[in-house]
Amino acid sequence: MKGTAKGRYGLQFMVGLALQAGRGPVLVEDLARSQSLPPKFIRVLLGPLKTAGLVKAQRGAGGGCELARHPTRITALEVLEALEGRLGTGPSEPGASVSACTVRETWLQAAEAARAVLKATTLADLAARQQALEAGSHGYAI
Repeated sequence: MKGTAKGRYGLQFMVGLALQAGRGPVLVEDLARSQSLPPKFIRVLLGPLKTAGLVKAQRGAGGGCELARHPTRITALEVLEALEGRLGTGPSEPGASVSACTVRETWLQAAEAARAVLKATTLADLAARQQALEAGSHGYAI
C-alpha cells in the first residue's frame, strides 16, 4: 500500500506533536524544521486535521498547535483518513469482468487488513517507536 506525501508528512508531523504532548502549543515552523518537513505544506495539512478534531491551534504570543486529544486516543488511521479520505476504497467499474471483480475483492480485503493495523496503532505507539530509534535501540521504522 503506497501512501501519499500528504499522509506520510501529516502522520510524521502528528507523531512530532505526540512527542511534545503536555508541553503546550508548538510552533509549526519549529516542529517542521526539526523533522525536516516543509512548513508551508504542514500549514496546509493543519486545516483538515483541525476539522477532524485531531489538532488545536492558537494564534498570537505563546500560540502554535498541539494535539486535541491524548496521543493514546488518536490512531494512525484517524490521521490518514482526515488527510486522504477513507483508505482502501477505489472506484468500482460498472460491467467489470468476473476476474476484475475477484481482483477488486482481494484488493479490498488487503485494504481492510491495512486499516486494522492503522486503527490499532496510536500516535503514542509511533512516538514510542521513534524515541526508541533515536535512542539507538532496535525498534521499528516509521
